Amino acid sequence: MSELRDLTERLVSIPSHDDETAAGDAIASWLREHTAADVTRDDAGNVIAWRNRDADGDSLALVGHHDVVPPDETQVEDGDYVVYEDESRIYGRGTADMKGAVAAMLLAFRDADPDGPLAFASFAGEELGGVGVQQAIDEGFAPDYAVVGEGSTGYSADGTLDVAVAHKGRRASTVTAAGEAAHASEVESGENAVYRACDAVDVLRDLDAPEADVLGQHLAGSVAVTEIEGGSAWNVIPESCEVTVDERTVPGERADVGAVEAVEGVSWTVEQDLPPMACDDAAFADGVLDAVREVQDGAGEHVAKPHATDAGWLAAAGTTCLVCGPAEQGEAHTADESVSLDVLERCKGVYRRAADAVPGGQS
Repeated sequence: MSELRDLTERLVSIPSHDDETAAGDAIASWLREHTAADVTRDDAGNVIAWRNRDADGDSLALVGHHDVVPPDETQVEDGDYVVYEDESRIYGRGTADMKGAVAAMLLAFRDADPDGPLAFASFAGEELGGVGVQQAIDEGFAPDYAVVGEGSTGYSADGTLDVAVAHKGRRASTVTAAGEAAHASEVESGENAVYRACDAVDVLRDLDAPEADVLGQHLAGSVAVTEIEGGSAWNVIPESCEVTVDERTVPGERADVGAVEAVEGVSWTVEQDLPPMACDDAAFADGVLDAVREVQDGAGEHVAKPHATDAGWLAAAGTTCLVCGPAEQGEAHTADESVSLDVLERCKGVYRRAADAVPGGQS
């Protein structure tokens, strides 16, 4: 436990919200010191290590990220992140999301005795939409299977480590309505962009968001208007209006948000599209859940996450993914972010068991 605690605290103490270089350097240095793995860095800031890369059989990757969201002012002191332990939890920016899981994966990667190819990857830019993982995929990172260490704790019961077999994605888009400005005393001489935007909103309200079922888990998508901005003055017919749309996507079909373009003067632009994830191998999902139940007296369930992760990008590229990690719902990105040392230890055990086994539930 002390080794896991010390490594977690070391990684958490390194600032990595503006620049992930130092955190990536620390991870790469640890791997080179404690393993004989082939360790590489790329210009995105990713750290990728392989053991038995040329061995026969399917490959498995233990996947995390070392960037974090900006810290609360209470989480920084003299340029470093504040880290402290209290009642069997470690507190500090990145403890839950997700340097604690990275530390557990590093130790499992070192201690595993795999027959097939085993990778460890810690990506940069996850909090910016998966910048690092996308570059790694473009440069050939393509494991057959992956366990992604994002949070999956507390879904079936408080404090229980679960296995997420699916998660939603997020598509953020802007609907732009164009009109023609005119003096408000001469309404008929202009084209009101706000009215056109309202017609587009009516289209959005009538859309049916798709739903999906993955290995017994049900996911429901959603479409929501979250911002409207238009007009320049009280006495001017507005010539433009923008509507921000937040869409939670599920594996399979998408809502037809582009239908708004049937409204005259309206266009639709996708700003960000984080893909959902669905595990496509029931035996792999069952095998990792068995490992979870081994480390916590039979507890743990298959669950679905509402949040997008790097697993979505990997799954879209052909990797069979699961999410299993120590962060609890609502814990990440908070001023008092923390992680349970006990759950971290359980995660390390699961990662080690997954790394030792051939993916897909085979022996």
